[in-house]
Amino acid sequence: MKWNTNLYDQEHDFVSKYGEDVIALLAPQKDEYILDLGCGTGDLAAIISNKGATVIGVDNSPEMIASAKNKYPAIRFEIGSADDLGYATAFDAVFSNATLHWVLEYEKAIQCIYHSLKPGGRFVAEFGGKGNVAHIIRALQSALVGNGYAALAAKKVWYFPALSEYSSLLEKQGFRVVFATHFDRSTLLKGATGIRNWLHMFGQPYLQTLPAAAIDAVLNTVEEQIRPTNFRNGSWYADYVRLRIVAIKQ
Repeated sequence: MKWNTNLYDQEHDFVSKYGEDVIALLAPQKDEYILDLGCGTGDLAAIISNKGATVIGVDNSPEMIASAKNKYPAIRFEIGSADDLGYATAFDAVFSNATLHWVLEYEKAIQCIYHSLKPGGRFVAEFGGKGNVAHIIRALQSALVGNGYAALAAKKVWYFPALSEYSSLLEKQGFRVVFATHFDRSTLLKGATGIRNWLHMFGQPYLQTLPAAAIDAVLNTVEEQIRPTNFRNGSWYADYVRLRIVAIKQ
């Protein structure tokens, strides 16, 4: 999956804006050593750094890392995967925003996060939870099937766990979960083509192999199907449902 970082920053800057609330939950302290896991184009790593912490930003997208290095040359950014981190008892905290729902090897990711933390270190994250963008996903899968792409419709792209499931996985690994919440957050998308832009950005795994005419047909169908639920007062909304977690390495 190749990320368009300009489109990400310009049309989907809400990802970083909402992430600022997760930084408040993290409460980074001066001289702490913090991993920003799934750092994207680096905006949240920069905020954490400005609070006096030392940050390493990691993302598995070369495009995201190149953009982050260009924007924030004083911060260390590295290409890496959440399920294959090479750090051992290094960090005071691991922070992650809007990333872990992309990691299908989620138990490996939890193990990597745990081993990356110092004893007593904290894991603070927000990502898609059970029910996240459910209207969009159902409409997209239905549109793919209707246009002759049933195999693509069945593709597993995201991991959206229930609060109890993810908390149990953390506890099984050895974390103590001290805060967990699962909440709706309907999210405004920019412009008249908001849902199309969202699908071009985040639905790439379903769309990137299709010819242009098929993509248009699929997107037209999605718009028609979700207009009653995701379009109001002249704007498109994504039906986000988020999971927010704080856990301590015991």
